[in-house]
Amino acid sequence: MPIVNIAAYRFVSLDSLPALRERVLERCSALALKGTVLLAPEGINLFLAGSRAAIDAFMAWLREDTRFAGMTAKESHSEQAPFGRLRVRIKREIISMRQPTIRPEGGRAPALDAPTLRRWLALGHDDDGRELVLLDTRNAYETALGAFDGAVDYRLASFTGFPAAIAADRARYEGKTVVSYCTGGIRCEKAALHLRELGLAHVYQLDGGILGYLEQTDGAGWHGDCFVFDERVAVNKALLPAPPLPCGETTAWMQEVEQCREPLPRIEVRGHSCAEPASERASIDDGASTRPSSAPAGHPHSGHPWPSPSGRLTPCKSAVLPICLPKGEKDLHA
Repeated sequence: MPIVNIAAYRFVSLDSLPALRERVLERCSALALKGTVLLAPEGINLFLAGSRAAIDAFMAWLREDTRFAGMTAKESHSEQAPFGRLRVRIKREIISMRQPTIRPEGGRAPALDAPTLRRWLALGHDDDGRELVLLDTRNAYETALGAFDGAVDYRLASFTGFPAAIAADRARYEGKTVVSYCTGGIRCEKAALHLRELGLAHVYQLDGGILGYLEQTDGAGWHGDCFVFDERVAVNKALLPAPPLPCGETTAWMQEVEQCREPLPRIEVRGHSCAEPASERASIDDGASTRPSSAPAGHPHSGHPWPSPSGRLTPCKSAVLPICLPKGEKDLHA
């Protein structure tokens, strides 16, 4: 596939953001890259797409800045760029949590590599015999498409609801080993720091997130697809654009999408619907459920149809859905 898609972030103190924005914009434009780069006092978060040569040239240029030296990116591939344009923006946070005491640039929570998590999942516990709890820090419309078996899922409408959900359920994690995960690592890094700030001793972030896990392992313990914040909508275990959903599953996912607050421009998604396209009605509910899903293994989300062993259904009516994100999360996540 001719297009290389990268996701990367780093928590590092940045200053002179307007000047940095101009340099990044100029370099990306010169290389004909498309996607989004977010800059904030706490760091950088980017999703970009382009040719192999252009992506390599940009990352080499970025690493020349000592603040980004050694910065790595997760890669996937597609036939065409999943972004329609280039945006470089300055934000207050590269991922909004509204917890000013959480400053990842001051020190990371312990990171767990993908092969170790794969081994712990097979064992059912960590190397010290402690019970393992996987904590999904993503939003409900993401978890509806795929998740780790048995993961705690708060059906978040927004990452800003994560602290309240944890506060109502803190006892669940006492004496256990907790591994927070997200798409690429940025949200689970902040989440792990928050958990440690609450006094939980055995907390890790999944290094590289779901994308890193699927890249480095056979994907054991993961079911479904991984939502990504571009026109592919989701990737499969091979990190390739996922095929269309059958109609029943698309209808269920449409219901999740409708719970978000702030519609973005409509795009053609990888689904089919037996019903009319979802309305663009926006929910005013910004909270998170404190009753996480407890669906059995192999069916990570109760109430949501999931692929059956017999194969996928015949797709029916094509749908154009409003892909939207909660207020304040209109750019990208990882």
